[in-house]
Amino acid sequence: MTDTVTSPDLDRAIGFTIPERHARGRIVRLGPVLDAILHAHAYPPAIETLLAEALTLAALLGSTLKDAGGQLTLQAQTQNGVVSLLVCDYRGGELRGYVQYDPDKLAEAGPNPSLFALFGTGYLAVTFDQAATNERYQGIVPLDGDSMAAAAESYFMQSEQIPSLIRLGMRRDASGKLVAGGLFLQHLPEGEVGRERLHTRLDHPEWEHVEALGQTMGADELGDASLPLETLVWRLFNEEQEVRVLGNVALSRGCRCDPEYITSVLSKFGEAERTDMADDDGFITVDCAFCATKFPVALSDFTTPTL
Repeated sequence: MTDTVTSPDLDRAIGFTIPERHARGRIVRLGPVLDAILHAHAYPPAIETLLAEALTLAALLGSTLKDAGGQLTLQAQTQNGVVSLLVCDYRGGELRGYVQYDPDKLAEAGPNPSLFALFGTGYLAVTFDQAATNERYQGIVPLDGDSMAAAAESYFMQSEQIPSLIRLGMRRDASGKLVAGGLFLQHLPEGEVGRERLHTRLDHPEWEHVEALGQTMGADELGDASLPLETLVWRLFNEEQEVRVLGNVALSRGCRCDPEYITSVLSKFGEAERTDMADDDGFITVDCAFCATKFPVALSDFTTPTL
């Protein structure tokens, strides 16, 4: 395995498999994409860090989709925490996300609130939408661990019964911008007729070995843009008999809102409803929570031309 990427190595994901260990992995790092999403919202540091972790997790899980039109959505909600709603999604390499939170409760929680302080008795919903087959898979787990990564690991154990390891880490670069990285490892079932499925045996030595190596990956390494992703894989598994590095996925900021789309949605409302939505100047202003952009649409745009 050789490095083919020059530094800084940002905004991409790679996959890999370790055949002899019946394991697969994914590693990702976000830079400018993360900065663009965070900059649009100007969140306080604790919320910024939370969204950065969630976006990194979305990139890790979403980039495993084989269906190019498939979508991965993470949604975290609570009834009594600082954060009332967190949403991130991934589709075709594009990421977006936002957070709704109570500023007063955040101030009471202090500068470094725990996951419980942010969500209280919250839950995480993980949804995979397969565009090619119109199938949807969803699992819901409580946010009762100490991190978003722990909640995602619980999802795979409870919903798919697959032992998984997720590591998330971030650091600020020389300009003060966040760089975030993530590692995702899974134990695969052999699935052969007459043999026990590996993922039902949590004490299997092959998985214990891979998991132990994965746990040595530090946050500084994941967030260090000077280290190519292939180098991180090599550092972990250079003593394995074979490691196959899979295709590269380029990551970008993507929001599917635009004036044409918003106008088409508003056109489905009746004329009286649109009039009620408009301000005194005859404009309907639509706010996109994902990209924090306001789209003013004039009522006159919906006027039916006279024949």
